Amino acid sequence: MAAARYQSRETILDIVRLTPGGASRSQLAHDLGVSRAAITGLVNDLLERQVLREIGSRSSNGGRRSVMLDLNPQAGRLIGIDIGATHLTLVVTDLAAHVLGEIESPWPIERGPEACLQQVDRLVRDLQRRTGGRQEPALRVLAAGVPGPVSEGQGWVTAPPIMPGWDGFPIRERMQALWGKPVKLLNDADLGALGEWAFGAARGMQDMVYIKVGTGIGAGFLLGGQVYIGASGAAGEIGHITLDPEGPLCTCGNRGCLEAMAGGAALARRAVQAIRTGTASVLAQHTPLESLTARDIAEAAHRGDHMSQQLLADAGRLIGISAATLVNLVNPQMVVVGGGVAMVGDLLLNPIRDAVRRRSLRASAEVVQVQAAMLGRRSTAMGAVALAQQHAVRMLAGCPT
Repeated sequence: MAAARYQSRETILDIVRLTPGGASRSQLAHDLGVSRAAITGLVNDLLERQVLREIGSRSSNGGRRSVMLDLNPQAGRLIGIDIGATHLTLVVTDLAAHVLGEIESPWPIERGPEACLQQVDRLVRDLQRRTGGRQEPALRVLAAGVPGPVSEGQGWVTAPPIMPGWDGFPIRERMQALWGKPVKLLNDADLGALGEWAFGAARGMQDMVYIKVGTGIGAGFLLGGQVYIGASGAAGEIGHITLDPEGPLCTCGNRGCLEAMAGGAALARRAVQAIRTGTASVLAQHTPLESLTARDIAEAAHRGDHMSQQLLADAGRLIGISAATLVNLVNPQMVVVGGGVAMVGDLLLNPIRDAVRRRSLRASAEVVQVQAAMLGRRSTAMGAVALAQQHAVRMLAGCPT
């Protein structure tokens, strides 16, 4: 009986937190297949615990007005963290995932886990100070995304190609020791998928793929409404699909991987090579030339620089070929393209769309949409918020977590 009650509480919380504008008691009773009286008891318990709140009424199909239920934003705070290859992004929200503050800071991940987590600690405390975090409501849960395969049970990454020095480092344990709060850890692309599904372009989708294009390239899968991470947390490493066995050396040790040919670092390398061999570009004035970044290329492309536009088009075509492979494999409703490099918009997105359309089987190509991330650079951080929110509301409601 207790297990059934916990399961019903969890289902109620999931419906409420994922329904824009909240849910009514009658909707909850219908979705759970239980009586209105049974729902009333469960909802009253969650109201007493201050996890839910009533937010007014709305007309139903029958004309009667229903009192709506939503998460109580004052019941706690959440922090979502995106630890990228070249940046840190932190977002603090209330329990209902309303953003209260945000920090983005350049950070080279190759400096290693100790230095990185010390910087994250400083940013968390700064963000808490800026948003009045010393007062109630208290911080409840933190969640973080990292650009490598995450062993969820252990709370660390395993042999991450672009995270030197992080292999087997106890990330979750160290973060929990810093703040004395529960910490959830997942791959950054998986959290990007979760963020776009919960709050962005793929809201309501049951099957979608999120492709994060930054320094590296990774994919997150949401299949049947659940994030799919694979047997060891390494699902979605699209950046290490081999496109050219004789191609450039990749950080993983193989040659011709998508990431080595179309990731942010590859774009910068190709730009430098092209300029040195005489290709005309406004970027030739950049000094030192070796410090060129994918963001520099994106900005030049927007200003009409032909070389930069061509580099992005070539990268989009290669990403699209790999995306078509995923479309044929998992038959998603949507492919969402995000990450720092993807913020250039249609210069990258249109070649991806074209390759997916040309190279996917018709049965899959006819149903899939290819969209830019609605949350922009926030996709992973907001996915971390969604993961933290799921854990926090269940914890506050007394459900097993």
